[in-house]
Amino acid sequence: MFVVLLRFSGNSRSASQHMTGHQEWIKRGLDDGVFLLVGSIQPGLGGAVLAHNTSREELQKRVDDDPFVAQDVVTAEIIEIAPGMADERLGFLL
Repeated sequence: MFVVLLRFSGNSRSASQHMTGHQEWIKRGLDDGVFLLVGSIQPGLGGAVLAHNTSREELQKRVDDDPFVAQDVVTAEIIEIAPGMADERLGFLL
């Protein structure tokens, strides 16, 4: 599984211009069953995505397709986690 950190860059002022495309990108990730959780990094520093059911290479391609990444609104960092233990509600991640 992966955590994707999308931190605002120096071009964050153009976020509103690319918001619709970014939201469509999020919806595709959720609809495809790759994104489990999407939210904001507080206080207003960017966003985070919890992803699974994909390879690092596939996820990198997906992240590169985010209009926020493509237009340098955010910089992306992908952190890979090898799950070892989980609450039974998250057992599907193991």
